[in-house]
Amino acid sequence: MATQSIESRADGRRVTWVVVLIALSVLLNYVDRGAIGVAAPLMKEELGLSATGFGFAVSAFFWVYAPACLFVGWLCDRFCVYRVFALGVAIWAISTALTGFAGGLISLIVLRLFLGLGESIAFPGSSKIFAAEVPVERRGIANASVSAAIAFGPAIGVLAGGAILGEWGWRPVFWIFGAVTLLWLIPWQFAAASMRARAQAVPASERVSIRRLLRVPALWKMSIVHFLSNYGFYFLLAWLPLYLVNTRGYSIGEMTALTTLSFTMQGIVALAGGWLSDRMVAKGANEGEVRRWLMIAGQLAIGTATAGIAVADGYAMLAVWLAVAGFGAGLIATNIFAVGQIFAGPRAAGSWIGAQNALGNISGIVGPIVTGLIVDYLGGYGYALACRLTRRRGGTAR
Repeated sequence: MATQSIESRADGRRVTWVVVLIALSVLLNYVDRGAIGVAAPLMKEELGLSATGFGFAVSAFFWVYAPACLFVGWLCDRFCVYRVFALGVAIWAISTALTGFAGGLISLIVLRLFLGLGESIAFPGSSKIFAAEVPVERRGIANASVSAAIAFGPAIGVLAGGAILGEWGWRPVFWIFGAVTLLWLIPWQFAAASMRARAQAVPASERVSIRRLLRVPALWKMSIVHFLSNYGFYFLLAWLPLYLVNTRGYSIGEMTALTTLSFTMQGIVALAGGWLSDRMVAKGANEGEVRRWLMIAGQLAIGTATAGIAVADGYAMLAVWLAVAGFGAGLIATNIFAVGQIFAGPRAAGSWIGAQNALGNISGIVGPIVTGLIVDYLGGYGYALACRLTRRRGGTAR
């Protein structure tokens, strides 16, 4: 019994370190993904990109990212997820670094395609590991750590990227971010070593095919919610810096502070929401009901905040509404994958989240291009905010 207890504690520590490193990888994922938005004020001018061209460059990431999630989820259920995860991180880190050498729209689009391919591992891979290794009563905080990383990644990216941008220009933003992500592979090799040894592919007789999953109504419902949630998040990630600088007239420093505020609030609320949901589940509450109602509250907060952002008068009111948007996004992000893990279970978690993430991230293909066209041809961001608000209200109604 004593030996089993020691082994159990050791396994718990190993799982904890793997969860921490997964959260760190997702943080770097969003630092690297959002670098193009931070660099945009100088990059667009140097490369001669129109708003539509920039929208295509942002959108290119999702041309590969969304469909690749399906394939990567399938890989995670059939091969060692820890090795697949490391390969994905290496691909996106190298792509990020090479973006600093982009000379025009075509090279920028090609590198964004490779970035999307590498980053597609993050959520199918993490969900596969969480569903297999993390107990139900701790799954909220595990997913919350990833959700907080989704928020803190852009916040840290904006702070660090803004400092690098102001000091050395836009190209070093990508060089430095890519190099830091490559360093992540070193601790991952050590932390995941024992987990790799016991990781087992799902036996052929127990596998759930993508075709079968796509016939499950719950997958489509979760994907619709994911789509509507992502539309607004990617609007903020890619276009908020340009909106604040070009339309509102704020300096790069003021833009950095406002953007960081929203994402920091999202991260704090994600962690608090994960802790709260775990406490409620541990006391006997229905896990699915708890997470669903938290998502509904988050959608209501974001819909209200979007209307506020569009009409906010002055720096202080804009900061308040961006904080409210971050609050709502934190509640949604903590639960969007956790609910999918409940439906899928350990056998199909990789494939389910891969499919959900692929369908949900179609918004990343459509949204940036639509926003770019609106800005170029209708002359401002007000219509883009209205479009985002309409989609948010649709998400709340569902």
